[in-house]
Amino acid sequence: MQQEISRRTPLGQKAASALERSGSGLSADLTLAVLRKWFWARKPDAGFLLEGFPATLLQAKVFDEWVEARGETLTAVLDSASASADVVTHYRTQGLLTGAARIAA
Repeated sequence: MQQEISRRTPLGQKAASALERSGSGLSADLTLAVLRKWFWARKPDAGFLLEGFPATLLQAKVFDEWVEARGETLTAVLDSASASADVVTHYRTQGLLTGAARIAA
């Protein structure tokens, strides 16, 4: 995200404007657009770690489609306090979730 903003690309300018307006985050559509650009531009099978993405079940499913379309596989998904329960369940069901167990409130 910061790379797009610093390069002043059209997506980066939209992201900077959205962040200035909201002060908190980007819309789901803009987040997917920026991540889509990064994902398809990177070298095949280059390792990566994403923080805060996917944040929703829809983003997780879209991301899974991208990974499959490139013939790649996810080796693990780290559980974090910020991950939604739907995303955690999605990746736990696939046997990819790793990290500290959540404590039910």
